[in-house]
Amino acid sequence: MSDVIFDLVAQEEQRLIDLVGLIPSENHFSPEVGKVLGTSLSSKYSEGYPGRRYYEGNQVIDQIETLAQDRLKELFGVPYVNVQAHSGSPANTAIQFALMEPGDTIMGLALSGGGHLTHGHPKVTFSGRVMNPVQYGLDANARIDFDQVRELALEHKPKVIYAGTTAYPFVLDFAKFREIADEVDAWLVADISHITGLVVGGQHPSPVPHCDVIMSTTHKTFRGPRGAMILATERGLARDPKLGSKINTAIIPGLQGGPHNASVAGIAIAAKQAMEPSFKDYAKAVVDNAQVMAKTLMDEGIKLVGDGTENHLMVVDYTPYSPSLGTQIAYALDVAGIYANRNTVPDEPGSPFYPSGLRIGTPLVTTRGMGADEMVKISKWIAAVTKHTNQPLPDGKKERRDFLKDFRTNADKDEFLLNIRAEVVEMARQFPLFKA
Repeated sequence: MSDVIFDLVAQEEQRLIDLVGLIPSENHFSPEVGKVLGTSLSSKYSEGYPGRRYYEGNQVIDQIETLAQDRLKELFGVPYVNVQAHSGSPANTAIQFALMEPGDTIMGLALSGGGHLTHGHPKVTFSGRVMNPVQYGLDANARIDFDQVRELALEHKPKVIYAGTTAYPFVLDFAKFREIADEVDAWLVADISHITGLVVGGQHPSPVPHCDVIMSTTHKTFRGPRGAMILATERGLARDPKLGSKINTAIIPGLQGGPHNASVAGIAIAAKQAMEPSFKDYAKAVVDNAQVMAKTLMDEGIKLVGDGTENHLMVVDYTPYSPSLGTQIAYALDVAGIYANRNTVPDEPGSPFYPSGLRIGTPLVTTRGMGADEMVKISKWIAAVTKHTNQPLPDGKKERRDFLKDFRTNADKDEFLLNIRAEVVEMARQFPLFKA
């Protein structure tokens, strides 16, 4: 059967092979995980939970989901796991559904400081509109300001405090969050979507001893399929023995119907792979590569938020060049064969639509087997594109739209960028999408 969609899939696969992916929230799953994603598991409806389904014929599905739960319980050392949330945002919403009532106060890191929309970003998100959002920020060193966290917690008495990020390049101090949560009797939720692989690989402290509930996506540093997992710790279940039941109910019937069974199977495989000694090597290599990239960028005169990284990602701060430069450089890099994403910086002078930063990370390039030499090359290409693309946005909506349209047209045929792209492709093709 011929269909243009297969041509498009082939194009996307070639794009992944040819280019260098630095988006910290993207990775590539193993061949074993990929093998189950296209199976008949996707054809089965399985609302409910193992042994308690609303549909018949789930005897095999029950075994698959139970295996995924058991492996994750062993991997993290927790008594409860839910693997049915379709992705991270609905998983966070389910946690809030289980722990909170409309109008309760939720505290999370502000978006410009590296927080996530679902941690109580005001006005535009479910958590920010249904709950009472309070946002904490960073100190002068671009680290979480725990004095401010404590001050805000004592003032607002949140029901839930989130310890989690999406663009924060430093280690999270879960013990400090626990101290503050205890002072105000708040639930402490860790969103470790970005750092899960680092946690299980021994490169980041675990939230398990300190937090009540833990949420993670399964496709970032964990290298599984698209999906999410919700963990309840001994601490959380001691506080409320019905916590697991409340989370289950929040998923179904609270927020969604049947789980994606092929993804659940993929999560089970990824959990087993994360138990292997080679996964610790991978996690260390991710952090080592990020360190090399950060140092090289700074040596090239590129400013990083907080002057470096302690995990898998870094945020480039282009305000020394010009505010709102992230959009242009992200596009120019894509033309040059390196794809990342524009991002806000602390005290962002622009906006989330036209931010002044760039978020880059090493999970995918490390999965492909790239090492220190490649990190140096990639960093120097980023620096070269940055210095070539110092074109600030004009004021005014129409002026910005017109400028960006012309900018993209010119970038697509920019000989300087296309020459770098040729070098990037030559290097990238030497590395498979997944190196075990």
